[in-house]
Amino acid sequence: MQKILLIHTGGTIGMEGSEHLEPGHYASALVEQLPEYMGIARIDSAILCNLDSSDIGPKQWSELARMIADNRSKYDGFIVVHGTDTMPYTASALAFALEGLDKPVVLTGAQRPLGALRNDARRNLADSIEVATLDIPEVAICFDGLLLRGCRSCKVNTRAYHAFDSPGCEPLAKLGVDITLAKHIRRPTAPFRCRPNFNANVMVIHITPGIQLNTLKCLLSDEAALNGIVLIPFGVGTVPCLDSKIADFVAQATAKGIDVLVANAAVGKIDMPLYENSQVLLDAGAISGGEMRLEAALVKLMHACAVYKDRNERLEYLRWNVAGEME
Repeated sequence: MQKILLIHTGGTIGMEGSEHLEPGHYASALVEQLPEYMGIARIDSAILCNLDSSDIGPKQWSELARMIADNRSKYDGFIVVHGTDTMPYTASALAFALEGLDKPVVLTGAQRPLGALRNDARRNLADSIEVATLDIPEVAICFDGLLLRGCRSCKVNTRAYHAFDSPGCEPLAKLGVDITLAKHIRRPTAPFRCRPNFNANVMVIHITPGIQLNTLKCLLSDEAALNGIVLIPFGVGTVPCLDSKIADFVAQATAKGIDVLVANAAVGKIDMPLYENSQVLLDAGAISGGEMRLEAALVKLMHACAVYKDRNERLEYLRWNVAGEME
């Protein structure tokens, strides 16, 4: 029988209250709601924390990665119960921290608590238990009948049960009457190692029409102490050049040793050589994030800045498709 470790971090699935949801009292009772699954897996539970996911960040990512690594030899799969708001960030963090992953790590949660009428919590938890017993060695999000690659996922709806999607990346599995597995499930190509380090001195800048260079210059001060910037441009990578000259800001940042990673706000691949107004970013030293979205790009840059002190190694890592985040 498969052995699964369910790790609780908090979130709506176990919250209580009607007007203002607050973290409730967690217990192994979550699993007890699904007695039929006792026949397919032995499920142990552990509590990492009991937080609203808006309070989960680099500290908890590191602790969670270590917990999974420390228990890797004891279990066949892992389920992480997590709030929905920052679930894609945590999924990305685990995808980068758990290099050479050879077992499923499934994040799940709910839009309505397990104790509420007409909730989605029961199905999501049941689906997660089942996929955690399968040969899917990736960090994934299981929600509303879909298993999505964690580092390609984003929250797309706050009021529907279909809360997550992975634009440009087909689901790893579809859970209907049958479970249909995709052909693009990744396999480990290197020995397992856990590198649970993240540098929080990284920020995201969304390019907007009329944005001014002077507005951004304060970010390059020594007091700001930035190590990295995720730049979200227009389209495939274009930025204003006529008045704003954002490329000058990028050039100043990279000259100071601040890495600038360009990620996508839309579906598709960043292609900086395509236009003159995108080539300028490449000339200024920015790095293309391929098809990475904001969540994965931010976490990957945090990870790179923490793990690689040598800049050439860091840039090589940022260009490497580590966990399927770039294509």
